[in-house]
Order: sequence, then structure tokens, then C-alpha cells
Amino acid sequence: MSTSTMEKNTHKIVSPAEWLAARKEFLKKEKELVHLRDELSRQRRELPWEKVEKNYTFEGAHGAQSLADLFDGRTQLVVYHFMFGPGWKEGCPSCSFLADSFDGMTLHLAQRDTSFVAISRATWPEIEAFKKRMGWKFNWLSSFGTDFNYDFHVSFTKEQMTSGKAFYNYETTSFPSEEGPGASVFYRQGSEIFHTYSTFARGLDAFLQTYNFLDLTPKGRDEDSLSFSMAWIRHHDRYPDGKMVDIKKLTKTSA
Repeated sequence: MSTSTMEKNTHKIVSPAEWLAARKEFLKKEKELVHLRDELSRQRRELPWEKVEKNYTFEGAHGAQSLADLFDGRTQLVVYHFMFGPGWKEGCPSCSFLADSFDGMTLHLAQRDTSFVAISRATWPEIEAFKKRMGWKFNWLSSFGTDFNYDFHVSFTKEQMTSGKAFYNYETTSFPSEEGPGASVFYRQGSEIFHTYSTFARGLDAFLQTYNFLDLTPKGRDEDSLSFSMAWIRHHDRYPDGKMVDIKKLTKTSA
């Protein structure tokens, strides 16, 4: 018998009537959260925009493309800043955790005048090889050699990392990696492109579909005993080996 089945259930057990009463009371809080999220979304749409003045060029499956090209004829563009630096052996496991859901949503986003791409600072050959290994189809491009990642605060110089002066999630802080995760949104109006929104860190929780399901379960995310919150996550082709991914070992230059 496994340890889990031997553990005594200490949770409160009630009658069906009591269960329903408790559930309906909690439903009130859930509805409050839904309405608050709707209101935050409305306020997000009213935030001011900034015009993108630089001309960025990316490399991908279709060769060199400008930021305007990535809209693919639509007016809205969502960019996921995937942690994958030049020289890394593979992409970040946590970003890969998110990316496993990207292929399913891109077709639906297109129906709402919205294109989706992932962008990393790794070179295109590095991205292409890892993308093939993972079996992903979404549009993923390299910003290698451009300021794009630095301008949108998801890549950091060695000096910024050692001095604790990396600007991430809208504050100056120490950051443990040369790359950080994030998402940015752009709007195209004629020949002009505007940056409308960016989010980082826990702001990316909305993209974590697996977590959204786990949050419904009795154990939840069950990460309190782990060394960090996403320590259990591996690339989807690496779970059988039982090894925990150490992000410091993703680079070819690490000791």
C-alpha cells in the first residue's frame, strides 16, 4: 500500500446539505474574483500606449522578418519572451511548460484578429533544433544581434546581473539569469506599431493552464516542500529520467 493511501484523512467531512451550503458561500467569492478580473481587463485596455520607434529584424522559419511582419496581416500581436539564450543547450523548462499549450491557442487567437509568436535571443539554428525536439509548430523567432530583448527587459548584461541592477517586472533588482520570461502585446495601426502592455513573473500565471487545473484540486500546486515553486517541472520528453532540471546547467559554459 502506498504512503498516500495509508495517510489518514483529516479534512472536514460533512453532509451533502452542508457541502452545498459551503460551496455556495465560496461561489460568492469566486464571482467577486471574476468581476474583479473583468474590471482589471477593462482598465488594462485603457492604459496608454507607447510607439515603437526602432526597426527590429528577427530570424525564423521564413527568413528575416520585421516586427510588422509578425502581425501576419492582423492588428494585434502577442509576443511570449521565451527564456532561451545564445549558447544554451535547450530552452527554459518553465517556459517550455507554458509553450506546450501554445499550438492549441494560436488558431483561436487568429479568429480574434490576434497573432502570436515566441521570441528568444538564442540563434535561429538553436531554436529550430529545440523546437523540432519538442514537436512544437507555433511561430518562434530569434532576436539574436538586436536590442529587442534588452529594450523589453527580458535579457540582462553580466554587469546588470552582478551589480543587482537588472530592470525586471518594473523594478531594479538582482536577477539570477541572463534571460527572463515575459509577454508583450503590440497593436498595429497603418504603418505605426504601438507597445500596449507587458507582464512578467507571476503576471504570467494566466498562461499556466496546468496550474489552473491543479488549483482546483485538494493538493493544489503542492510545491511548499520544494526548493523553488517550479522545481518539479521538466521538458515534456524528460519526465521519465527522474532528474530535476537545474537552469544553471542549461548553458554550455556552465561549470
